Amino acid sequence: MIHKNVERIRKSKGVTKTYLANKLGMSLQGYRYLESGETRLDAERLKVIAQSLGEEPAVFFDNKLTESVIIRMQNNSAWEVS
Repeated sequence: MIHKNVERIRKSKGVTKTYLANKLGMSLQGYRYLESGETRLDAERLKVIAQSLGEEPAVFFDNKLTESVIIRMQNNSAWEVS
């Protein structure tokens, strides 16, 4: 669940895997394993991801919070287009 929520929020914010891999000091392939759940996502890495995405780490643990971030990003995009 956490890995999927990271992916969903990352995509909603238009952030690339490469950007987060660089922030974490890891290869793109390493980040892909992390986001897919093949590699363990530890607390320190989650903090870096959260900070890079401008969110609190707790948001990734709760599907409703994740959904609220995605909706907020969609609403912000709608305002920017208008």
